[in-house]
Amino acid sequence: MFNEGEQVHNANALLQAITTLKAKAESMNIPVFLIQHEALEGKPLERGTTGWEIHPRVIGGTVIHKMTPDSFHQTDLHEQLQTRGVEELFLTGIQSEVCVDTTCRRAFSMGYKVTLVSDAHSTWDSGVLKAEDIIRHHNGVLRWFADVTRSKDIIEKWESERS
Repeated sequence: MFNEGEQVHNANALLQAITTLKAKAESMNIPVFLIQHEALEGKPLERGTTGWEIHPRVIGGTVIHKMTPDSFHQTDLHEQLQTRGVEELFLTGIQSEVCVDTTCRRAFSMGYKVTLVSDAHSTWDSGVLKAEDIIRHHNGVLRWFADVTRSKDIIEKWESERS
C-alpha cells in the first residue's frame, strides 16, 4: 500500500493521521483494532507477502484478519468489540470506496456509533476518478452512516472529555 510508485493517495499524511490518532487512543486506554485484509494465494494481499504486512508505523493493537471488504463478515470483530464494551468506532484505513465504505455501513447497521476519520482513509486513482475525488465523495456520502470528522478534532474532543 505504501510501495514506491504504487503509494496510496497522500500516503505520508495518511500515515501521520493514523499514527497520531492511534497513539492518542492507546495513551487513553481506548482499544485499537487493526483489520488486516488477506487474499487468496497469488493475489496482491496474499498472507505473508510484503504487500500484506501491516505498516511498521501502525503495528500494535488487536489484529483481526478478514477476507472480504466487510470487517465484520466471517470475523470475530463484533465479539471482540462486545467483550470490551465498545459502542463507538473511529474508522481509518484503505480503501475508501471498498473496505472503509463497507465496514462503515455495516457498523452503522449493527448499531455502533461510527465516526469516519475524514483525513485518515485513502485510495488510489480509479481510472475514472481521482483518489481525492473518491475520498471527498465518501466523506460526503458516508455522513448518512457516520459522523465525519478530522483526526485533530477527534483528539481535541477526547482530551476535553478526559479533562
